[in-house]
Amino acid sequence: MQLYNTLTRQKEEFVPIGDEVTMYVCGLTVYDDMHIGHALGTITFEVLHRYLEWRGYKVKRIQNFTDVDDKIITRAAREDRSSEELSQSYIDAFFDDMAGLNVKLATEYPRATQTMDQIIAVISDLIEKGYAYESEGSVYFDVRKDKTYGELSGRSLDDMLQGTRFDPEPGKIYPADFALWKLSKEGDPAWESPWSQGRPGWHIECSAMAYEHLGNVIDIHGGGLDLVFPHHENEISQSKAFTSEDTFARFWMHNGMLRLSGEKMSKSIGNIVRVHDVLDEHSSDAFRLWIYTSHYRSPLLYDQQGLEVAERAARRIRTALTAHEATSDYVPLAPDEYESRFIATMDDDMNIPQAMAVVFDLVRDINRNADAGVGVSDAQDKLRELASVLGLTLEEPASEGGDLDESVIQGLIDQRTESRASRDFAAADKFRDELQAMGVTITDSPDGTTWSRT
Repeated sequence: MQLYNTLTRQKEEFVPIGDEVTMYVCGLTVYDDMHIGHALGTITFEVLHRYLEWRGYKVKRIQNFTDVDDKIITRAAREDRSSEELSQSYIDAFFDDMAGLNVKLATEYPRATQTMDQIIAVISDLIEKGYAYESEGSVYFDVRKDKTYGELSGRSLDDMLQGTRFDPEPGKIYPADFALWKLSKEGDPAWESPWSQGRPGWHIECSAMAYEHLGNVIDIHGGGLDLVFPHHENEISQSKAFTSEDTFARFWMHNGMLRLSGEKMSKSIGNIVRVHDVLDEHSSDAFRLWIYTSHYRSPLLYDQQGLEVAERAARRIRTALTAHEATSDYVPLAPDEYESRFIATMDDDMNIPQAMAVVFDLVRDINRNADAGVGVSDAQDKLRELASVLGLTLEEPASEGGDLDESVIQGLIDQRTESRASRDFAAADKFRDELQAMGVTITDSPDGTTWSRT
């Protein structure tokens, strides 16, 4: 299996360090509802988890919650709630959204507030080794002590100083140094440490959690492309300094960003589409199929029309699973070729759009062979299996659109029947797709074609 490694800027053969694939994925800062940009990243690495397990690997996937942060503190104060209460409410909402999206849960979901002892121990070690310094109750990492700093983003310190705005902080010696521990303001959440009543910086919590749950060196570290710098750059630097290893994660994988009207979707600028709002109008299968139209490393533009097309595509897959009785002595449709092609595309840096093309080839051939009376039950089982690898439920939505004109439906069925009789299967497929788009399921039998509302 080849995976693209952001660190080396090329595809590389993926072989896990041990018997279990270790994967760390940066999770949410829980101060608001999950938006579909978050869902894009979560599903990307959830599908990788599913696929690796399907191929026979054991997988341990860790996805964290940042549950102490300036944004959490600010919103909690505005709503007259504690930071703990606020963050817990959005963690609960996160798991509701995960269920709605049919997301396979990570192995564990550690929280920053539950990892304080480990975080303080890592910071203490970095100070002792000379990589960090205490100043006015806060602790900073000295980036100039790391000669490889910038290796992930490909930027030198000089480039960073010229092109990056670093927040001025009292006591920080060098502009690019970053906080490992912050002195808390009066009234803010705080934990006892050797330096002050304070709380951890954003970057250190992920290194501490990865080390605690996965060990010194992990197989895969995932996150959105916007995390390459400074978050993941800083994670690498502080983690290597702590463990004295040559690397922190062997593969760095980053999903492309979801955009809305040309801008990155972001809570901070308010242009977000929440997951629960999308699921109010579309099935989880449609949402996934829409995501799968773009390679995970490519940007994706939010498109309501695209979601509607994806809903019709989901119906098409479901319809191919409608039971068909074999009515001829032809050799049943064999699914092995489709599985081999599916694996080849997924092994090529998880090329899900091409994997979906294989799935729809299988759907098409199931329909054509069923129309000809060929047995397709094995192929249908394989379709369910491959769809499951991609997290598709193939379940009927609870309810779908209004009244159907039965005369129009019967007319399309009659045209499809004529096309099949003349062996114009491309036209027959077109009429089947049109019926599916209307929310109509058709079933062929020796007695003719019947239909039902999806």
